[in-house]
Parts: sequence; structure tokens; C-alpha cells
Amino acid sequence: MFLTNTLTGKKEIFKPLKAGKVGLYSCGPTVYNYAHIGNMRTYIFNDILRKSLLYLGFKLTQVMNLTDVDDKTIKGSQKANLGLVEYTSYYTTAFREDLATLNIEEPDIWAKATEHVPEMIALISALLKKGVAYKSEDGIYFDISKFPKYGQLSKQKLSDLKHGARVAADTYEKETAGDFALWKFWKEEDGEVFWDPKDFGAGAELKKGRPGWHIECSAMSTKYLGQPFDIHTGGEDLIFPHHENEIAQSEAAYEKPFAKYFVHAGMIMVDGKKMSKSLGNYYTLRDLIQKGYDPMAFRLLCLMSHYRSPLNFTFKELDATAETLRSIKDFMWRLDQVSAERDANPALEKLLEKASEDFKTYIEDDLQIPKALASIFTLIGEINKLLDKSELATTDVENIYSAIWDWDKIIGIFGRLKQETPPKEIAELVEKREKARAKKDFKQADDLRQQIEKQGWHIKDTPFGPSATKY
Repeated sequence: MFLTNTLTGKKEIFKPLKAGKVGLYSCGPTVYNYAHIGNMRTYIFNDILRKSLLYLGFKLTQVMNLTDVDDKTIKGSQKANLGLVEYTSYYTTAFREDLATLNIEEPDIWAKATEHVPEMIALISALLKKGVAYKSEDGIYFDISKFPKYGQLSKQKLSDLKHGARVAADTYEKETAGDFALWKFWKEEDGEVFWDPKDFGAGAELKKGRPGWHIECSAMSTKYLGQPFDIHTGGEDLIFPHHENEIAQSEAAYEKPFAKYFVHAGMIMVDGKKMSKSLGNYYTLRDLIQKGYDPMAFRLLCLMSHYRSPLNFTFKELDATAETLRSIKDFMWRLDQVSAERDANPALEKLLEKASEDFKTYIEDDLQIPKALASIFTLIGEINKLLDKSELATTDVENIYSAIWDWDKIIGIFGRLKQETPPKEIAELVEKREKARAKKDFKQADDLRQQIEKQGWHIKDTPFGPSATKY
């Protein structure tokens, strides 16, 4: 298997540290709001990577953090007049619901930041003892000048950064880079959100307060996966400063590599512009569902672009993808109509064999999912030709589904699209429409179509009769 490693800037053969076993750390959400579609694209990528590793036979331990204490969660909880735990628990549940909606598997281990403060304090104490962290009036900071390899991931030069300049905010731009906060001393505006490091055996340098964002992932990944571990993932917006800072504090503390491979997903643009609430182009998955879109259309849209490539989201493209879903549903409906009993079609066997070989090859080549999908869609076209000629038997259909369900272990879409049986009232409307069409009463037929579609069902007329599929 090949993966593009941001750390080296090259596509490399993936060799886990322990043969056959993979430790994967995926940066999770900051649970202060609903995740937007840019976030969800990254989590779809994480899911594809997870499922591909399992598909290829690796044993996997995936850890994902939940950032439930930082600048944003504290401000959000105060604005909502809720305690931090109650506030972040709501958005944690919402996030997990979104994962399920998109058919994204949950990680093996969820790591909440608030449940790992002792590990963070121990890591900060180690950095203080090594002299690469220092105490300031408002907290403990990492001294980037004491770590010569700073910038190895983002390819920034240490000489271009502002030595001695301190950045207290959890998130910031490259232009303001400097020493970053490991521990933030309590301020009145933090309210009841603080920990006393003395409760965990820390020295006098650490006063009551809370961790900085970057230290959280370093402490939790090391606890569950050790150091070094195999793969660290996230969106490319996390390369700097978050992942760069993780590397610095982890390697400075333990004097060994942090992670062997860093693999990042590309950003989403909306209509060619950066997604932003001020521009009115900021969308969550729930927004798309409210507009009537099948969440599988969004998953498929993400998969049709390579994970490292930028994705320009438009509703026109989402509409086209939704139409592709309908054609897949129609294809499976056609398969289900096959009733002939005879030997398997040898031409089909060759098509399936080649498609399966191509699928595995594309997965192994840096998760070339768009090419894998293109291969599947080409196959569907060839099978439709065989269906047109009535050249398939039930044995062939079984073989086709066997291949589809195998590929769907990674793609995660086809199982969700399996033809749903229309309820009785929809089936009756479809039958009435067919009778109207037989009488050439096209006005009544059109009225019935509209009634059916208003209830969320799409009608397609085929040589075998009408196909009703759920939107």
C-alpha cells in the first residue's frame, strides 16, 4: 500500500512499525458547534483510510480525540449559559449522529480532552524539566527556538518565525507564529473551567488553569498508541500550527519520532470561495439534509475527488451526484428483477474478475477512490447491457452483489442505496399512474407522479415497468 506522507512530501510504501498492526490517530472535532461539510469531508477520508487498512488485512487501533475544552468550547458554553460538560456533550452526540448518517465507522477509542488532563500535565512537566518550556505571566509556553526541527511538517523555516513572541490563542495563522501555550493559567473569564496541577503531583510552576489545544493530542495519542505510532491524520488546515506543534512538544519531551506518516485531506471550497458564515456559504450536513439531499450524495461527492485534492462544493455538483445515486438504485432494482435460472455468464465472470483486481490496485495506490468508482461505474454500464439483452441469471446477480458488498466495505454507499420497498400508499399511486399511462391520460399520470415525488419517491420508467426509489 502507498500513502502520501506530508512529512516527507512523497508517496511512500506504507510499512507499519509492527508488521500487520497499525496505530492510527485521527484529529477529531472541537465540540462547540455542529461540524461543517469541510470537517465532514475529512472524517469521510478518515473512514476510507480506516476501512481500506482493514480491507487489506491490517489489524487496526484507531484513536480520535474530542476537544471538549479550549477557547471555543468555554466561550460557547458561557454564551449558552450551560456548564462545559452539558454543552460539549450535546455537540458530541450530534457529531456521532452525523458520523452514523454518513456511514462513517467510529474509532476504536474516543479520547476526551477533559478526561486526560493528568497525562497533559505530566507531558508539560517533562518539557519544563528539559528546558524547552518556560513560565510566563499567563501560562506555560513551548520555546520553538529550543527545537531546531520546528517546521519539518509545514516546511516553514525556524528563522522566519518570531522567536520570543507568544501566542496564547489555540488557533492562529502562520504569520503570527511563535511560542505556543501548553498550559493557560486561570483567568476570571474562564469561570469554573480549571484544574489544579498540584492535585496531580505537578511542581509549583503550574498554577491552576487548563491545557492549551496542541498538548491535548500529544498526550492522548501517546497514551493509547505509544510514540512513535504509525499514522496521524487530519485536514490540511491542521498541518500548521496544530500538527507542527504536536511534533515539537512530543519529540522534545521523548527524544524520538512522534508519528511515522502524516496523511492530510484537502480543503473544501464552496462555489470557488472559502467557506464562511459571513459569505453565507457555510453549510453543515444537517443543512444539506434539510434541503432534501440524501447524505449519501454528499459522501459520494467527496469520494469522487481524491482525498488530497481540493474539493469545490456546489449544489449543481451535489444534484448531479444525487442523480448518480438514483441510477445506482435503478441498477440494483433491475438486478432484483432477474429470475432466469441457468449457469453463470462467463462474460460477466471476466468483467467481475477484472473490476475486483482494479479495485484493489486503486485502493493500494494512495486510496485512488475516484478511479475505483470510475471502474465500478464502467462495470455497471456493461452489466446494464447484459440486462438489456436478458443475458443474466440469478446466479450472476448473486455474483454481482457479492462483488458490490465486498467493495462497499470501503465505499460505504451501496448498502445504503439498496432498493427500498415502497409503502402501500406509494405502490398504489404507482399502479394508478401506470393505468393512466396505458389509457394515454398523461395529465393524470403527471399529477400522480407529482404526488409520488412530493412524498419523497422518485419514479423512473424502465422496460421492466416503473421503478420507485426513495430520495
